Amino acid sequence: MKVASADTPRPHSLLRAYRAAMRDYVEKPSEAGLQLAYELGRRAMDQGAAMVDIAAFYHEALTRMLRTTKMHAECVRKVESSGSFFVESLSPFEMTYQGQHEAQAAMRQLNEGMEAEAKRIAHALHDEAGQLLMGVHFALERLTGTLPPGSKSLIEDVRSRLAEVEEQLRRLSHELRPPMLDLLGLVPALRFLAQGVAQRSGLDIEVQGSTPGRLSPLVEIALYRSVQEALINVTKHAKASRVNVQIEQQECDKNTVIACSVKDDGVGFDVHSVSGPDPRHGLGLLGIRERIRAVSGSLELRSAPRLGTEVRIQVPLVN
Repeated sequence: MKVASADTPRPHSLLRAYRAAMRDYVEKPSEAGLQLAYELGRRAMDQGAAMVDIAAFYHEALTRMLRTTKMHAECVRKVESSGSFFVESLSPFEMTYQGQHEAQAAMRQLNEGMEAEAKRIAHALHDEAGQLLMGVHFALERLTGTLPPGSKSLIEDVRSRLAEVEEQLRRLSHELRPPMLDLLGLVPALRFLAQGVAQRSGLDIEVQGSTPGRLSPLVEIALYRSVQEALINVTKHAKASRVNVQIEQQECDKNTVIACSVKDDGVGFDVHSVSGPDPRHGLGLLGIRERIRAVSGSLELRSAPRLGTEVRIQVPLVN
């Protein structure tokens, strides 16, 4: 929902229409008058007005009416009647807020379901795949006794490759659903994630900053997944050599937020050529944006050709 400042211009044609419609409704209350109040509220919202602008419209219209009203009883009637008109003109804003609230709740539920599935798959990778590989080790041990002595180096090579597979499966399972995130919190989990991505990609990744204690589980997993997706984007598209991940508490517009930044020194691009979080551009912004929106956060993308790219995230500290 938009928040207007004291400098926000108010459309005079809309103000005049609001004044006239409220005056007509006060003189002769009707369902049609309330419907017009709703339509005026919707028009105001479409034009970028906020609830404070509607309140200003109402105040000006009511002040004008009361200036020409001398009887106390008539003043009371006009105030009571105009109140119904005012409330109805706020309905579009309330409905929009409710829709956003329901969408956030649905997204949170979806993310929780995805995390539960990720946890199940991580368990399968770590435990079930590990047991299968252990069976392969036993089979190799039995096979060693039946092969000629010259085959020992070949068997050791196979064992070494199996150990590499086990290590990769263990790391992938931890990144998929990191136990460290549950046990130690966001920053240690991000450092573990960065270490794994750096080993596979050759990138120099540094994680800096801290959080004021543990965050809510929803915020921690949303930020973890967002950084994870951003690092994947860097490895795929940025042609970078260094990445800096920064996380810290900040004060923003009198609100306390957790600010998270993923900045690379890659090729960058013209952000104005990207029309919104379009997954066709291969940037994965849609998934990040929706995760962050589900915890009432915001996402900003900064980039320019040959100047790298920065993904900036802010999430309210209280969720």
